[in-house]
Amino acid sequence: MNEIRLERYKTGIGLLLLTGAALLVHGYHPFAEDAEIYLPAVEKILHPELFPVGREFFAAHASLTLFPNVVAFSLRVTHLPLEVGLFIWHLTSIFLLLLACWELNRKCFPHPKARWAGVALVAALLTIPVAGTALYIMDQYLNPRNLAAFAGVFAVASGLDKKYIRALLWLLFAATMHPLMAAFAFSYCALLVAMDKFETGAIIVGSLLPFGISLAPQTSRAYHEAAIRHGFHYIQRWQWYEWLGILAPVAIFWWLRRIARRRQWREVGRMCRGLMVYDLVYFAAALVVDFPARFESLARLQPLRSLHLLYILMFLLLGGFLGEYLLKNRVWRWLALFVPLSIGMFMTQCSLFPDSAHLEWPGVASKNQWAQAFIWIRSNTPPSAVFALDPVYMQLPGEDAIGFRCLAQRSRLADAIKDSGAVSMFPPLADEWWTQMQALNGWKNFQRNDLLRLKTQFGASWVVLQNEANPAVDFECPFQNDSVRVCRLP
Repeated sequence: MNEIRLERYKTGIGLLLLTGAALLVHGYHPFAEDAEIYLPAVEKILHPELFPVGREFFAAHASLTLFPNVVAFSLRVTHLPLEVGLFIWHLTSIFLLLLACWELNRKCFPHPKARWAGVALVAALLTIPVAGTALYIMDQYLNPRNLAAFAGVFAVASGLDKKYIRALLWLLFAATMHPLMAAFAFSYCALLVAMDKFETGAIIVGSLLPFGISLAPQTSRAYHEAAIRHGFHYIQRWQWYEWLGILAPVAIFWWLRRIARRRQWREVGRMCRGLMVYDLVYFAAALVVDFPARFESLARLQPLRSLHLLYILMFLLLGGFLGEYLLKNRVWRWLALFVPLSIGMFMTQCSLFPDSAHLEWPGVASKNQWAQAFIWIRSNTPPSAVFALDPVYMQLPGEDAIGFRCLAQRSRLADAIKDSGAVSMFPPLADEWWTQMQALNGWKNFQRNDLLRLKTQFGASWVVLQNEANPAVDFECPFQNDSVRVCRLP
């Protein structure tokens, strides 16, 4: 008994060290990218007076998940500041993913070196792109996908043990966080069960389509304009190397399965066989919903997001084989693999957020000038304020994909980046989004009267302007730095 406890203690310490290393390598940006979709719902629960305008663009996603409710509840109970709570949740999600990977590899490989190599490889590659899906294995900020990811891996591990009730509970938890990602995990677990029951390899692909997403064909121009901004929904727009990211795993799993059969690693063989079928079935589904034009609206279900779970399992198994056959107990081999890999991932992340700190610690002042403006807005403008800014502001040099709503905690007019994603998933939002996009068209050339029109038409009371743009505007601007100025509409 003492030996078991000691082993668990060592495992826990090892996973904590890997969690810290993963954080240092991949960075932390709590208000970046899709945080603009998910965090405003948390902030709205904590402070109901926020976002009197435009909340429909994040409320649509929030209606399908308990993520904002769970995070907001935890912050209320613990009385932690928002940024501290988000950081703890993010660290916890990394640790739990690595723990789930350890539990799964423990069932696949008999030797600790193979288990640790698999978990370490996943930790080193958390922010590797998943083919052309615009996903990472785990994002650099808290979101529902991160929580659904570890639950999905735990479900697979439970399914291999034939503990189906436990697997179902993990899948239900994943579904409360992210229904679409849970559907993929469910389908893979169902496939493993089917292949156990029928040696001929019967294929069962489960489907848990998120409640609230209409599957009716969409013909409006507004919807089409929003959808085409997200080319990763459509496989025909992927580059050739992104297609390779779909098909290469099939060859990898075929090769790993052959080795596993020779070593009589039954669970590895089962997983590889199931993953080959899983990959090809969703690849076929992507072709079906993408190429016929009448199925354009179905493409937003994004069947190739199934690759997210597949990539986690692929790197986990690949790492196990590397540990067993290549790394073994040679320290220099481990260093030769993981040090350059980690440095490469670190440098890539630094290049993605060049004007922000690699680790944006809670409570530390941001060095990003756009973030400084957004934080000033949060502290110096009323919650009822409505802002207008460049609809592609998240793609501007120096902005580093920081979300305005989630950091400034103020309403803004629709943007062309994240709000168009909400429209592509929820077509009833299309007309309002398109109306605002048309009103913001030509933003960089807006003059005084153009900006005042936004106040008359949409109730905008403030604007955020780049210093090199709109030079003729002479409004009162109580905040200004080298990049942007925040101005009150008279």
